[in-house]
Amino acid sequence: MTVIRHPRRASVRHRNWPPCRRCSGLALDLGSARTRAWLAGRGVVLDVPTVTFPGTGAVHPVRRGTIVDTAGTARMLDRLLGHRLPRFGRPLVVVTAPVLDGPAFRAAARTAVEVLRPRAVLTVPGARAVALAAGADHLRPLLVVDIGAQLTEVVLLADGAVTDARRAALGTADLTGGTAPSLITEAVVGMVTAMLRQDRTELTRAALRRGVLLAGGGALRPDITRGLPEGLGCPVRQVPSPHTAAVRGAAGLLAAAHHHPSLTGTV
Repeated sequence: MTVIRHPRRASVRHRNWPPCRRCSGLALDLGSARTRAWLAGRGVVLDVPTVTFPGTGAVHPVRRGTIVDTAGTARMLDRLLGHRLPRFGRPLVVVTAPVLDGPAFRAAARTAVEVLRPRAVLTVPGARAVALAAGADHLRPLLVVDIGAQLTEVVLLADGAVTDARRAALGTADLTGGTAPSLITEAVVGMVTAMLRQDRTELTRAALRRGVLLAGGGALRPDITRGLPEGLGCPVRQVPSPHTAAVRGAAGLLAAAHHHPSLTGTV
């Protein structure tokens, strides 16, 4: 998890979580199709299309897991969340990010989130957030498959850290254009197979013996998921409410982050 600290605010100490007037908590999942937000004490308050309106019609500022319009993303966040945050509070924000192309996404997300006047911004890989939402054992290798609207990721976690990842610019939104659901299934199987062949350790095999954790809106599509157990040769377990798993996992990090030494001013 990456911590971006605002030095001038580091000396402010926190009260018990969640009641903290100085620092409300916000978890944010900026998806290509949907933006989801979780507020401390209120739960999920947003699950809306990722779209902004600059005056010339609707514009989608996030595409294929990439923030292509940072200013538009900032306008969207201000419109959706500006009035929901405490007037004089500075939220602690946790943002999920794709594993691959993560640095560019994180930089753009931090810039966009500044419109909310955050006290600090932390980023977490989406796959790790999913594992946290599922309550998965982080001590053992874990394969997370996240099938989104425009992007599908396969991520190998070991001790909670990303050790390998694959992505395909393919998702459920492509199915409306005539793409067969089986293509997404085949893409997932292909990515896992490539990961297995290139892994000189036993991590991928150990994760497959454990079974795959499935998340994202695509996890709710039987026409995509029914072929995965046979294609992967292992059990496939769906995260509860898979479409909101990432934002719920990010929300789970807020309590721990609230007491992080870099935020409380302690060593």
